[in-house]
Amino acid sequence: MEIKIFYALISLLIISTGTVFAQESLVNVQVGDNYTEGDTIVVSGNVNVIFIGTPLIIQILYEGAIIDISQIDIAQDGTYTEIFLAEGPYWKAAGTYVVRVGYQNEIVEAEFSFSPKSELVETTTTFDVGVEGYGSFDVEYTIKGGTVIDMIVDPRVFSIIVRIESTDSGTISLDLPSELIVAEKQDGKDDTFIILIDGMEVAYQESVIHLDSRVITINFEEGDSDIEIIGTYVVPEFGTIVMMILIAGIMTVILTSRNKFQIKI
Repeated sequence: MEIKIFYALISLLIISTGTVFAQESLVNVQVGDNYTEGDTIVVSGNVNVIFIGTPLIIQILYEGAIIDISQIDIAQDGTYTEIFLAEGPYWKAAGTYVVRVGYQNEIVEAEFSFSPKSELVETTTTFDVGVEGYGSFDVEYTIKGGTVIDMIVDPRVFSIIVRIESTDSGTISLDLPSELIVAEKQDGKDDTFIILIDGMEVAYQESVIHLDSRVITINFEEGDSDIEIIGTYVVPEFGTIVMMILIAGIMTVILTSRNKFQIKI
């Protein structure tokens, strides 16, 4: 009889233990696997029992430090959803981040990988701006957040067009030689350039004015492509050259006509 009681107690213990391990968690959580700086992180899940007046706490942690936190209410059907934006002063390190959800006395966690945007690469070099028939001009520049594809002179509006491939928001500083482009008032004093990015006028900063060049800095956004710098004069001075060619042509005609007239005499 005692042996039967002993086995009965063992059976009950096994059943009880199995029941404990088989219990469903009070709360669960889902989150994506990978995020990049600027992405929207959606944290969602559900609870099996709703405790009225008990909020759900969501924390995002990196190496134990709290990056973001939110307190929300559970929906009537037991579900919850919260959105976090992966940007700001705390979203800088790459690695594995933890989403910790607390409800009543239970805590569950999930993980995701986070990658910040790479630091902008700064490039300083010189671009050879060629003008057919008039040589070339060196323009030194520094660019962050993109690369320079081309620089061309547009004599119709006295401008230089800098074509870039912008992979991020960034800046470009150009050391513009006076022999290539200037912006001057009628009294010869420096005037402001007009800067257009993809046809829209933008502001610029001028940090250095040399005797033979001016250094300007322009901010651009990701996706911008054409930066146009408009002055009051570009080299070569096409209007003057055209006039000189016209005068030379007229003189040639006059001389030719005179020679022909003298021959007839």
